[in-house]
Amino acid sequence: MQVLQETTGILKNKIFLYLTEFFAGMSVMAVELGASRLLAPYFSSSQIVWTIIIGTIMIAMALGNIYGGKSADKSPNPDKLYGRILIAAIWIALIPVVGKYIILGISALLIFTVNNNFLIIAAFCACMVIFVFPLFLLGTVTPSLVKYTVDSLDESGKTVGTLGAFNTIGSIIGTFVPTFVTIPAVGTSITFLIFSGILIALSCIYFLSKHRGKKKIAVSVVVFLLCCALGYSDSFAFWQNDLTYEGESVYNYLQVSETDRRVVLSTNVLFGVQSVYMKADELTGMYYDYAMAAPLMVPDKEVSDMDVLILGMGTGTYATQCRKYFGDMDMEGVEIDEKITDLSREYFSLPEDVKVTTYDGRAFLNAVDKKYDVIMVDAYQDITIPFQMSSTEFFTLVEEHLTGNGVMVVNMNMRGTEEGNINQYLSDTIGSVFDAVYTVDVKDTTNRELFASDNKEILSVLKENTERLDNQELREMMGKVADDCSKYTAGDYIMTDDKAPVELLGMQVIDQLIQDEVTYYKEIYEQEGIKGLLENL
Repeated sequence: MQVLQETTGILKNKIFLYLTEFFAGMSVMAVELGASRLLAPYFSSSQIVWTIIIGTIMIAMALGNIYGGKSADKSPNPDKLYGRILIAAIWIALIPVVGKYIILGISALLIFTVNNNFLIIAAFCACMVIFVFPLFLLGTVTPSLVKYTVDSLDESGKTVGTLGAFNTIGSIIGTFVPTFVTIPAVGTSITFLIFSGILIALSCIYFLSKHRGKKKIAVSVVVFLLCCALGYSDSFAFWQNDLTYEGESVYNYLQVSETDRRVVLSTNVLFGVQSVYMKADELTGMYYDYAMAAPLMVPDKEVSDMDVLILGMGTGTYATQCRKYFGDMDMEGVEIDEKITDLSREYFSLPEDVKVTTYDGRAFLNAVDKKYDVIMVDAYQDITIPFQMSSTEFFTLVEEHLTGNGVMVVNMNMRGTEEGNINQYLSDTIGSVFDAVYTVDVKDTTNRELFASDNKEILSVLKENTERLDNQELREMMGKVADDCSKYTAGDYIMTDDKAPVELLGMQVIDQLIQDEVTYYKEIYEQEGIKGLLENL
């Protein structure tokens, strides 16, 4: 068996080679997690996107393993391995500089050429272009190191096992550090730069110890420093320069914008407003206005005396609006993203006496015994719908936490028209639990509000309570909700904890919404070409 030719210097005793395996494994996982955060603001953070990321990375690593093994057999020269690591590091450093532009360029191209599965195809293409090459290069590390470290067959098992252990430990650290340390602290862009810097430092140490590769080192360091200067920004909406706040949490990309009239939170570049605060005492013009009908559907109790729970609190728009119009209601919220709760206090004037628990909505219901007059479920964002909050088991749990005549209101943010769409599944599932289900479409949006209760007279109660409202604006709004509400007859599209294909169902609606939005621009492009399209954007 051919052994490593260089047995002196930094490669002596193989320690540096084990460290190389460690940092390579750590960087692969860090890049994978960084990829999810880079793509999420544009394509969502659904299981579909995660599947694409994992799949493309596995493709890259497999091809890298094959190439690395053949290359090591043909020419067992560590210089080539550390040269590949250096190239991979530079590529990773370039991701925060050009990655966002590549994603938008791919999306702009595909949106006019793809009719179905846009998110899948766009996310896959983005992953292939941005991440496959550097991870292919890092995939060559393990087979190369096996070649360099195995001196004899007598110790091959021990050596390979040690390499695997260092890679696994590195992967573990590369999983936890970005999620809990670097991304929340300094953002996705700098996280890429940190791990790129580690790989560059590793390669530089090798080449300097061998007194060669000075040009490679110089070029790499210069490029890395330029990337640090140009790619440190955590802005995913780089075309916007008037944001009040922009940053990242463990779960989301967050941006706050403000006008004289309102403050808005967005958690996704491509999918609109998540929460809003109206500075004056006025309606939001959004689905929150419709959802305020829920307290008016509860009979025999003053609205101001009701207990309300919000699952998916956001910045507290629903709580704030209910307080403005209904008085000092007992409002309580559950929000999984603590950073959003912090923003709600700082920018959205959420009252300090409104308790917000940082927890998963379903887990919260499992942990408390309290019953509520109204429970709002507002945890669905684009196609990122928690499957555990869309099943019969979940809605049964909600029902158990409602008072006898209590009402659940669900914001369904995507309105589908095809048979078996996501809203039909959700409505049928809810209808299998509750005795009465009513729906109303929110004007000029894709939202639909669903009201559910075991009291079959909730619509009549709403009409009676609406007549007694003093605020004319609210009375007119609630009258519109009452008039537009339609009784829903449940079918057989039921989701359970065992089977809830929410991502695929949501993607189908997204495809239809995208096609509806781009039809106009497609016609311009077909008639007038690129020039006409740019003039009409």
